[in-house]
This record gives sequence, structure tokens and C-alpha cells, in this order.
Amino acid sequence: MNQKLTLAFQKEMTAAKAQYEKAQYSKSFYHLERAHILGQSFIIPHTQSHWWMLKLGYKTGSVKEVLGQTARIIASVIFSKIWVPKGNTGGTNVSPIKPMPIPADLAEYLK
Repeated sequence: MNQKLTLAFQKEMTAAKAQYEKAQYSKSFYHLERAHILGQSFIIPHTQSHWWMLKLGYKTGSVKEVLGQTARIIASVIFSKIWVPKGNTGGTNVSPIKPMPIPADLAEYLK
């Protein structure tokens, strides 16, 4: 990851963790989705975003999210360097193989 992308990823993860600590789970998930978009081509950031989504799923009692994120964590380790669906937000509310539009404010970091 280049420095600008790393900083953008860290900013989203920091915001997600801050919202998590305040029990603002939907806001936390929003930032985790953005972090996922930024980090999905890199094993550690990709896996980190899924780990926090799993934590959120556990905290909110979402069995679907916990099971889905468990599978996605395994896939993130295997596929991050091979293929990722660009723009995919990473939650179980979307197909794990569906490419999605990248928000304009994040696209600049992914050029």
C-alpha cells in the first residue's frame, strides 16, 4: 500500500473503532465498509476489515454476519493478491464476488 492509501485506510479503521466503542454499530460498519474497499487488495488490511466486521456481528448478535465474516476472513487470506471484486463493501449484505462502484472520495486512493 502506498502512503496515501495506508493513511486513508487507517483513518477509516480509526473511525470504525471509535464508533464501535460508542456502540454506534451502524456508523462503525459504514467505516469498515470503506476500509474494506481501500484495503481489499492487501492481505493484512483486507483481513483486518473482515475481522472487525466479525466482531461487530458478534456484538450485535448477527449470526449471518459472524458466519459470513468467518468465511470471508479465510477468503481474504487466500484471494487478496489473486482477485478481489473492486468496490465490494465486504459485509454479508452483499455478494462476496460482486464488484461495486467505488465512492468518488475513495477512488483517488485506488488509482
